[in-house]
Amino acid sequence: MTRTLRIVSILLLAAAVAVVTVPMAGDAHGKGTIKVATQSPLSGGQAALGEGIKLGAQLAIDKLKGPLEKAGWKVELVPFDDQAKPDVGVANAKNIIADKDIMVVIGHLNSGVAIPSSEVYKEQTLAMISPANTNPTVTDRKLPNVSRVCGRDDVQGVVGSEFAKGQNAKSVYVIHDKTAYGQGIADFFKADAEKKGLKVIGFEGTEEKSNFDPILTPIKAKNPDLIYFGGIYDQGAPFFKQAREKGLKSKFMGPDGMDSSDLTKIAGKAVVGMYYTSAAGPASALPKAKSFVDEFKKKFSKNPEPYAAEAYDATAIALKAVEAAAKSGKVTREDVSAQIRKVKHSGITGDIEFDGKGDRKKALYFVLQVANEDPTKWGDNKIVKQLTIAPPAEKK
Repeated sequence: MTRTLRIVSILLLAAAVAVVTVPMAGDAHGKGTIKVATQSPLSGGQAALGEGIKLGAQLAIDKLKGPLEKAGWKVELVPFDDQAKPDVGVANAKNIIADKDIMVVIGHLNSGVAIPSSEVYKEQTLAMISPANTNPTVTDRKLPNVSRVCGRDDVQGVVGSEFAKGQNAKSVYVIHDKTAYGQGIADFFKADAEKKGLKVIGFEGTEEKSNFDPILTPIKAKNPDLIYFGGIYDQGAPFFKQAREKGLKSKFMGPDGMDSSDLTKIAGKAVVGMYYTSAAGPASALPKAKSFVDEFKKKFSKNPEPYAAEAYDATAIALKAVEAAAKSGKVTREDVSAQIRKVKHSGITGDIEFDGKGDRKKALYFVLQVANEDPTKWGDNKIVKQLTIAPPAEKK
């Protein structure tokens, strides 16, 4: 090769290297991508609440990602559909931890899905901030990467039983859906109801979704003052509807799993007047709700379902933690999990700070009454009682 050809070859090689190493025009996110995942049911009977969690997280990212983007990061939401099924949630969790850009998971809706899925996140110290999981086991395991912005069932169940006692109910029949969430809160309700002198004349679990006649016939014969259903609205609504059709006059009550406009969409006037407890207050009760509701409706053309505001707050906390971790020049899952526990956040649902287990130091609890059979007016349900309660002290 002649000297001239050799020089030309060297110049061409240098040019090629320059093409590879120079950032593409318009690449403003030189530090990489931060992904926030959601896990909630986006299909099936519980999709209304699951979609609300996803959209609450999306709104928070769209509104609050500015500081991270200015620092050179791209911020994305990655939604996963856990279908309210533990095996699907676990399979998704394995895919989530394999994506090294995902730094936080906002989820789940169902405690029975969250608990096994969080065991997968634990392998990589991937932070999970729950907007909706109320089963005590979620945080009682003291996983350093698991926190929640909502309350606990061992408090919510007591709030429900105390209210039932105040309604002069003498006898109660308790049904649950056999899930970690539904049976768990039914157990807490039953134990405290008996402690307060209510007569629990029945306690049983069912996975039935459509024909409740074999259960309702013996309940009608016992004629309880109140029927408590520990579970989710997609099962509770047809149960309560059939109970009224069968002529039962008992008062109805349930936990936050009933807190969805789909309850009235399915059951109609059968559930008007029923009571339910919730760890997610309606927009009218939240300190900074009006602007959130307005922004949510403007962006998504629908009202936020319960736990959408909690998902917004959980995502806001996640982004604050990522910002704090990013100050070191890189972002790791371990750092983000540690920073989440340090965040003090004044959010849509009030002031949020976590204790050593990942519980909210003071959580909101409500007793509400269904006011109207129109699903579009779910937000108008009457707040009968509102409480702020710390989590139970650890047993020594």
